[in-house]
Amino acid sequence: MIKKLTKHGNSYAMVIEKPILELLHTTPDTPFEIISDGRSLVLTPVRSSEESKKFDEAVAMVHKRFGKAMKRLAE
Repeated sequence: MIKKLTKHGNSYAMVIEKPILELLHTTPDTPFEIISDGRSLVLTPVRSSEESKKFDEAVAMVHKRFGKAMKRLAE
């Protein structure tokens, strides 16, 4: 997807369409962390500690259940 900046007062803005927000499980009120290497930007939704804990637990469960298969696939 290619986007252009739009004038917003004395600044510029980029609109994020609703389907993208839904894909990321975010709302217009969700804060985003912005990281740049000087050439590109990475926008990451900031999750609550409860959401982060759920995600970490899900990753641990997947690793426990499918870790050996994932290792074999990596080889």
